[in-house]
Amino acid sequence: MQGTNPVSACVVFKDGKPSKKDYRHFNIKTVIGPNDFDSMKEVVKRRYARLLKEKQNLPQLIIIDGGKGQLSATVEILEELGLYGKIAVIGIAKRLEEIYYPGDSLPLYIDKSSETLKIIQQLRDEAHRFGITHHRNKRSKEMTTSELDGVIGIGPKTIDTLLQKFRSVKKIKTASIQELTDVIGADKALKLHKYFTE
Repeated sequence: MQGTNPVSACVVFKDGKPSKKDYRHFNIKTVIGPNDFDSMKEVVKRRYARLLKEKQNLPQLIIIDGGKGQLSATVEILEELGLYGKIAVIGIAKRLEEIYYPGDSLPLYIDKSSETLKIIQQLRDEAHRFGITHHRNKRSKEMTTSELDGVIGIGPKTIDTLLQKFRSVKKIKTASIQELTDVIGADKALKLHKYFTE
């Protein structure tokens, strides 16, 4: 399952169950601005070119989060990689839960109570959850790092050490000079303490 944003998520199910060790995030590298189709192409190409290069097992089915446009973008890359026809591929459009097949302009509507639709929805929802969680964690880390970046004399390695020990900027701010000294030494501890208290 692919979904596209600045960060795109790929989840894998085996025997109907999530295989979390095979999940992957992709930071979009080659696309500038919001372009869902080109982002989809980049992610699909990177994902399956790597599986081919490493001679890993290919999936039986690729489910794309999107309608005709996203599916066409995926098919284009699978053809380029020589995989089209070897792996089944469908798209699921969110609004009415329509299922799209390559080369067919009319979608398929699966019974809302069907187990087939439920597992496709589960895959799609898991890709969303995985992608959103990663995006939130990344944004939170960036905000945390930028706050500590303002302290002169405190570099990235020291910031990592502090976060490993105290787990949050809030706890770093309320730590005593002695607690900070035990982790990063007296000189840096004093600089940090002054930054947050003066």
